[in-house]
Amino acid sequence: MRFFELIGSNEQFAEMFNRAMSEASTLIMKKVLEVYKGFEDVNTLVDVGGGIGTIIGQVTSKYPHIKGINFDLASVLAHAPFNKGVEHVSGDMFKEIPKGDAIFMKWILHDWTDEDCVKILKNCWKSLPEKGKVIIVEVVTPEEPKINDISSNIVFGMDMLMLAVSSGGKERSLSQFETLASDSGFLRCEIICHAFSYSVIELHK
Repeated sequence: MRFFELIGSNEQFAEMFNRAMSEASTLIMKKVLEVYKGFEDVNTLVDVGGGIGTIIGQVTSKYPHIKGINFDLASVLAHAPFNKGVEHVSGDMFKEIPKGDAIFMKWILHDWTDEDCVKILKNCWKSLPEKGKVIIVEVVTPEEPKINDISSNIVFGMDMLMLAVSSGGKERSLSQFETLASDSGFLRCEIICHAFSYSVIELHK
């Protein structure tokens, strides 16, 4: 049984997983909101795979002009609390993604194969307006491992973890993100800033 199949079939495990992700997201997003200014010109933000809405709630608290859409499976949203300025929308990111000025994804693409990532990103592309953007928070691996570099070793350790738990998932280098972006129709892929060991990446139409 795959990791996400276990989550879908075990309500107690799913609740524990969603709570753990919420706690981790709170810490990471606090730093992201300190260093990343790309939300300032966004009016509607879609958080794909947003869980119970922790991240989008943090964003709309800092930027109350933003209409937040928290997008995830119906089984996940059943546990999502009310957040002012946030609409919970259920669906499947492999079929269709709600429209917005920008789409946000944290720790989503590393769960999936390259082929699956392209499917997700193509759906993002369809849902964005001209010059819209996807905002991604992920670990970015060095192009080559670095000897005696603790940060590099941690990143590649995460890569092995994703391989073990998600059947094809992996951490990626910037050049691999650039390939995913290009294959999905995006014109530009760039790292904007860093939050701890994570990178904030933008893909532009």
